[in-house]
Amino acid sequence: MRVEFDRDTCTGMFQCTAEWDAFEENRDDGKADLRDSEEEDEDTFVREVPDDAEFDAKMAARVCPVDAIRVYDDDGEQLIP
Repeated sequence: MRVEFDRDTCTGMFQCTAEWDAFEENRDDGKADLRDSEEEDEDTFVREVPDDAEFDAKMAARVCPVDAIRVYDDDGEQLIP
């Protein structure tokens, strides 16, 4: 499973940070940051989701009010949102 985070879309509500510790608040920028991620495109960050964090990653995506977080299964199919 992998997560894709569109930091440009992020509005800094930080709900994701309460659901998965891979997201952290960046108060200086007013955006969340996705730890251990790589920038795939401009302001789009991706990382693999460890097996023990799949539920947390899905919850982070579900609570994002602007759908800045997308979760994909191992076959590349988008699961959330």
